[in-house]
Amino acid sequence: MATLGRGEEFADFARIEEATGAVFYFALPHHPWQRGTNENTNGLVREYFPKGTDFDAAGDERVREVYDAISHRPRKRHGFRTLYEVHHSQTLHLL
Repeated sequence: MATLGRGEEFADFARIEEATGAVFYFALPHHPWQRGTNENTNGLVREYFPKGTDFDAAGDERVREVYDAISHRPRKRHGFRTLYEVHHSQTLHLL
């Protein structure tokens, strides 16, 4: 199950559901608590890049450093394992 925002980038969600078997849920407008993981991740990113940051000016290397730092941060939700540990501890079968 995935919770999505209401952006036009998800307009073709039904085709993706059919192809993958994934179930999509759309958060209600102005209900950010319905997208908890997304909002939490936004908060983590804001620790490194304040709102309004020009990511082109930040540079690819700095963005990668922050990505790696966030991916290697232990999360309570995952038993204090990092996202990296969770991802690499499972065999993934995509499509």
